[in-house]
Amino acid sequence: MTHYGHQKNTHRLLLALVVVAFAAGFYKVAHHPGAASFQMPATLQKSGSAQTDSSLPEFHTDFVSTQQNISTHAASLVELGNGRIRAFWFSGSREGAPDVVIRSAVFDPEKASWSPERSIVNRADTERALLRYVKKIGNPVAQRAPDGKLWLYYVTVSLGGWAGSSITAITSTDDGATWGPARRLITSPLINISTLIKGTPFLYSDGTMGLPVYHEFIGKFGELLRIDGRGEIINKQRLSSGKSTLQPVIMITSPQQALVLMRRSGNSPKRVISTATGDAGQHWSTPTPTALANPDAALSGVVLPDGRMLVVLNNIEDGRDALSLVVSTDGGASWKTVYQLEDQRGQPTDPVRFGKISAGLAKASDASISDASGYAQSAQRNKCIAQHCDYEFSYPYLIQTRNGDFDLVYTWNRSFIKHVRFNRAWLDQRMEKSNDAEHH
Repeated sequence: MTHYGHQKNTHRLLLALVVVAFAAGFYKVAHHPGAASFQMPATLQKSGSAQTDSSLPEFHTDFVSTQQNISTHAASLVELGNGRIRAFWFSGSREGAPDVVIRSAVFDPEKASWSPERSIVNRADTERALLRYVKKIGNPVAQRAPDGKLWLYYVTVSLGGWAGSSITAITSTDDGATWGPARRLITSPLINISTLIKGTPFLYSDGTMGLPVYHEFIGKFGELLRIDGRGEIINKQRLSSGKSTLQPVIMITSPQQALVLMRRSGNSPKRVISTATGDAGQHWSTPTPTALANPDAALSGVVLPDGRMLVVLNNIEDGRDALSLVVSTDGGASWKTVYQLEDQRGQPTDPVRFGKISAGLAKASDASISDASGYAQSAQRNKCIAQHCDYEFSYPYLIQTRNGDFDLVYTWNRSFIKHVRFNRAWLDQRMEKSNDAEHH
């Protein structure tokens, strides 16, 4: 074949690819789903004797994960059909390593204890199911569909860094006891890369699922996927643009209204970025900085039935050594800290004293720990370089269960997943104390 003929065939192939991409786009437009309102979370009140118990403030902390001397990060939660809570996270020798796996454990509220953790996803099994090379995996996020099926979304990378990510999903019909084969979500008609996840999924009124995602290749911006019951992408929206916003969190306040909070990536202003909708996501406002500080770190939040917004984040401009629980009573216009979950600002950072402090923090976090030396060693392994260590409490994930209680997980010094459970009575008590302190 002549050079001209080869070039001509190449042009035809490129033209065919463009036509296919446009055809796919036109098909989606022609079969675009009708507008649907947001489904409000089903937060039910306790009844009977349990209602009396719920009037007493309750606050409990422990560790979900137990493996030591590994890197552990990016936990999420989902409430199961029987009221138990399943947690997911990834762990391995280091973030992005070939040996990273996604692990899971289940919390029983009646016993206030976690089941033994186990691995449910690894790189090799994902490769076999997708019939493609997988370099690394991470960031698991789960959603329970209206039919009871559990969807677990996680990030897979075949080439390059996290900016080359795509989203993979597995499903379970028995609340996570067993899982089906992995499948890759198609979020782009061409090379299908640079879609990542972190925020909590939600439901629309028609049973479709909303999945907050973000893009990192060249630009950095938030997006929102709408997914049907088969796992097909039926709509994708931009929530922001440019190179400075990541990891959107959708705060639904009514069937038509929602506030989105996004991690700020890059230089000043080091503030959480927000956008809002008044028509169930058909249109979004121009993203603007909020009053919340953000050191380029993830956040999480929920909306209470009375309209209060509850958010967990590193409410500081630099580092991840402090984690705050903040509340807004005016739709996100202003925020007030009601509890300091972690705060190691100004603490010694040399390895010896860092180890002693970490051991003390571990014992204070979980009453079942008698010997915290392994926790200290794990923290030193992951957070010390030469003679300097950094405390890290990051990547929070907060949910409110159907009975009104709250469950929170977050990364503890890149070594363990810490769990915090509290009820409405405790939250109301903390808000009263913060109000009293403000007026004195």
